[in-house]
This record gives sequence, structure tokens and C-alpha cells, in this order.
Amino acid sequence: MGEGLTLRPATAADAAALAAIYGDACLHGVGTFEEVPPGADEMAARLAGVLGRGLPYVVAEVDGAVAGFAYAAPFRLRAAYRFTVEDSVYIHPGFKGRGVGRDLLTRVLADCEALGLRQVIAVIGGSDNHGSINLHRALGFEMRGVMSGVGHKFGEWRDIVMMQRALNGGLATAPDSPGLLLSGV
Repeated sequence: MGEGLTLRPATAADAAALAAIYGDACLHGVGTFEEVPPGADEMAARLAGVLGRGLPYVVAEVDGAVAGFAYAAPFRLRAAYRFTVEDSVYIHPGFKGRGVGRDLLTRVLADCEALGLRQVIAVIGGSDNHGSINLHRALGFEMRGVMSGVGHKFGEWRDIVMMQRALNGGLATAPDSPGLLLSGV
């Protein structure tokens, strides 16, 4: 996005802004199938859960206002999945289409790569969610499939789109890190 954009780690002080951005997605979008927006306390707890595992949770600020956020969370909690994460990206409606999502996801991917992770999964709500699908495709994610009609939101059945990107050579070599902390948090 250029000048005025700052990427930084999210903190508990961001919880209200995170809740507002995510709440808008819950009420007006299909990127998440969550229908009741969580409050700031719940968003702070979710943030702590991600950070407690040593995973990236990044906010974008534009002129001091939180314009969006992105993070990586465990894909599944069984030990065999410890090298795989699922990404999430949410942008304030006033900043969509301005490159904020690309900057955020690029940073999260770099942070995941630095952690030695091997796979990032995108579970995108809505097969018509072209903004998110195109963002992921532009950053090297490959289409893995569509699960038709697995959610019901806004009076319609909604699909999810599965995309995947390899990091650190993906499955070409054995892992060289311990992977994620999946329990004890």
C-alpha cells in the first residue's frame, strides 16, 4: 500500500479494533461462517492463543488506525499437523482493495517460513469470494478443492475453497524444526 502503512505484531491493546473488523466480516461477509461477532475480550483470548503458540498475528496500521489483521493458527491440533498452519486475513471495509491484505499475508508467510513451517492452508468462505481467492493465488497458493454447501449464511448454502502453499521446500525434505506447540497452551 505504500506510505502510511505500518505492519506490526498485534497486542492485546488491539482487541477492540480486531473485534470491529472481524465483526463486520461476521455480519456482512462470507469470508467467515461465524455469524455472531465476538467481543473484544474474546478476540483478545483468540489473539493470546495464537501468540502463545509462537505464531504470527500481525496488524496493519494506516495513519495510526488498524486497517486489517492476519495471522496463522494451527490447522489441526493432532501432532502430525505440527508443521501446517491455516491463515486468516481480515481487512477493514474502508481499506479493501488497497493492498493491505497482500502486505499482511506476505508478512505472515515470511514469519511462518522463519519458524520452519512447511504448509499453509487457506480455508476461504465463499467460492465467490474472489478477493481472497485472488490474493492467495497471487501469493503462490494453489487450489486444492471446493467443498460445496457446507455452511448456511445469509439464507444461502455457502461453499468453502481450500488452497495450499508450501514453505521451506514443503514435502521435499524432512522437517528441520520441532514444529508447532499444539498442547499446553
